[in-house]
Amino acid sequence: MLEFDGNGEPTTRRPLTVEELRRFRFSRLGPEGVQVSEEVRIALATAVTADVPQPDSADPAMPAGFTYLGQFVDHDLTMDRTEAQLGADVNLDDLVQGRSPALDLDSVYGRGPLDPADRVFYADDKVKLKIGKTSATTFPDDRVNVELEGFDLPRAGSGTTGADRRRPLIPDARNDENLAVAQTHLAFIRFHNRVVDELALTGLTGQRLFRAAREQVVRHYQWMLRTDHLPRIVDPAIVDDVFANGRRFFEAPGRGYTGALQPATMPLEFSVAAYRLGHSMIRAAYQWNRVFNSDGPGGIATLLQLFTFSGTSGNFQPGSGLPELDDPNSGTVDTLPTNWIADFRRLYDFTEAERPDLAPGTGGGNVTKRIDTLLVNPLTQLPAGTFDGRGTTVADIHRNLAFRNLTRANMVKLASGQQIAALFGVEPLTAEQILTGNQGVTLDALTEEQRATVVETTPLWFYILREAEFGNGLLGPVGGRIVAEVFHRAMESSRTSIVREPSWRPVFGPDANTFRMTDLLLFAFEGKADLLNPLGD
Repeated sequence: MLEFDGNGEPTTRRPLTVEELRRFRFSRLGPEGVQVSEEVRIALATAVTADVPQPDSADPAMPAGFTYLGQFVDHDLTMDRTEAQLGADVNLDDLVQGRSPALDLDSVYGRGPLDPADRVFYADDKVKLKIGKTSATTFPDDRVNVELEGFDLPRAGSGTTGADRRRPLIPDARNDENLAVAQTHLAFIRFHNRVVDELALTGLTGQRLFRAAREQVVRHYQWMLRTDHLPRIVDPAIVDDVFANGRRFFEAPGRGYTGALQPATMPLEFSVAAYRLGHSMIRAAYQWNRVFNSDGPGGIATLLQLFTFSGTSGNFQPGSGLPELDDPNSGTVDTLPTNWIADFRRLYDFTEAERPDLAPGTGGGNVTKRIDTLLVNPLTQLPAGTFDGRGTTVADIHRNLAFRNLTRANMVKLASGQQIAALFGVEPLTAEQILTGNQGVTLDALTEEQRATVVETTPLWFYILREAEFGNGLLGPVGGRIVAEVFHRAMESSRTSIVREPSWRPVFGPDANTFRMTDLLLFAFEGKADLLNPLGD
């Protein structure tokens, strides 16, 4: 994984043995780009994360859960590893893709219940996935002073450090780096287990039941991404074009593509730039449940608290902050406290599924921030656990998510926005658009020379977010094309694929053409308000 060492220098990490068996090569869509100086990266990152108002998504508003669904999807697609030890430059041939760059939920299933290393994720029947139990707590009342089965990720429960004991028993520990993505992963575990129960009624048992359930889960997941997730973040006209007419640039006919079952690669332009769009959607605080909301006894849940109440980045200890969270021995609680269980009614809009009874309670729900060139200021202070840096000394600027994104791109000499626009044959953003944007970051704090650099060779991540400002908060001709084509290829190359099986239709939604994230949650939680929101109102 591209990251920073204990001295704050860009570094990379040696592949793990398990990942060696799953590696796939990264690729490039475009040419190598010109590297940007650290001075410019610091100035641009500081501007992007300045503590200024940021607009919410609007026309239409996007429920905030899609931010963390997007993170969950990213972890399904990408995990980069390299054998280089140090350096500002990383050669593409040294990069390896740690798992399959396919939308196949290997971040949930690993290599299956029969694999010696991955069987730990599964229940004793080797069909269902393990699920965890929360810890009883006392704040704010007796209603949370109870352990609840099925509302936390399964955890190791033993080990040398607190971090070891809190380690999630899931294939990708990144899905426990914040509470919102952890509860999203939990929902997918519950969805799989519920599908198992449904298919068991047909008489299937054992591994035949597991395989059938996994295939149904993956197909429904892909359908939901194609019809519900993608059109909320990418110009729907681009999504429709790609899925109706095929890919034009990424592993397309005439561009090294030899067939649907050819192993897919992961383009750096997607993993290091385009699909980091979700960072701009993050809120600084969330109406989380009946305890933690703006009108509740615990107040609104801050972004730092969502990191705190996770196993990979946090310690489940109320009141913890930096640098305490960076200490793997901090904290005395090993599972999620009951008062932090998610109220999914606040993360998704169930009225679209004709469930007005699931409207959020006191404090209301949450929408994403608009996709643009602004990131909320708390993202300047990432806990070290978010980048596997616990127990090390981290330079302050290297906690800044925008700086990390710009530096990753620099390390692999990523193409600029202008280079990809030229590759796609689309009109590039003008110098004026790049400099002033549309209700995004202003670059007044940069020097004239720094602004000239940003205009001439605009970092692709920044370019894509700037482009979205002129598309009503949707990814456009450059960013949208990259994301839609990679999603299409990642579905096509999956062992289970709705792209290769266009006649398939969902069976767990309201009709044969509809399966949204709200439908997945309704099925996973049995359509019950007391499961989607176990703490009540």
